[in-house]
Amino acid sequence: MAASPPPTLSAAFDDPRISDRFCRRLSGPAGNLILLGVVHDHPASVARVERVLESLDPDVLALELPAGALALYRAYARERDEKTGTPRFGGEMSAAIGAAPDAEVVGIDAPNWSFLRRVVTRLIADRVSPATARQVVANIGGATREVLACRVAATLTHATSMTVARNEPVEYDCSVDDPPERQAAHERAHVDTVQTLLESVDTDESALSYRDDVRERCMVDRLLECRTKGDVVAVVGVDHLERLEVDLTAQCRSVETQCQQ
Repeated sequence: MAASPPPTLSAAFDDPRISDRFCRRLSGPAGNLILLGVVHDHPASVARVERVLESLDPDVLALELPAGALALYRAYARERDEKTGTPRFGGEMSAAIGAAPDAEVVGIDAPNWSFLRRVVTRLIADRVSPATARQVVANIGGATREVLACRVAATLTHATSMTVARNEPVEYDCSVDDPPERQAAHERAHVDTVQTLLESVDTDESALSYRDDVRERCMVDRLLECRTKGDVVAVVGVDHLERLEVDLTAQCRSVETQCQQ
């Protein structure tokens, strides 16, 4: 008899912000893996990661951040707004760190050495045009500079009495004071609008496709490593959610098949 599918995460919460659209549960022999899709700085996303993490208490918290940026977001997590109780900077990522104080926090995003090796290998194997290769390198260079800037900001934050903010929080026509139902509805509408806009734009995004495809492959590998340590909650951009779920499910099924043979 086939095993019953694991219950959806949203079924355990009476909260419209915690829905199947943004939450995926993948069970396995080593532990559960929860994927939480987020919209950067959105009140619904911040509330979602806080409620889920406070309830689940995972062994590992995996964030769509480069490892080099974690120190800055840990500093953000410690400085909370007196009125809302949420971190003033860092959005859902620093909120996640604050809501899972006992978890091992890991950054699963590029740039890192694994990502760089894969990008170079694929560019050579696919014999991409010089223009695409230059754009990929430029994108990686920009991401690397951002990580270095985060490290400098973290150092200054620890060494002084001021918090160095890399970016101002994104403002939405929705706030933490709004009811959960309004927050959830606003977030869904925002995601739908962005997706519709992206689908309507006809541009050559080959360089971005190379970068994002390799990024997601690296995130899958990193999450599989984290899963060997126990229960994992991963906080990722909602645009990565479907691809990560599909690839992780396929990888887990492949491993289970090999073990049965």
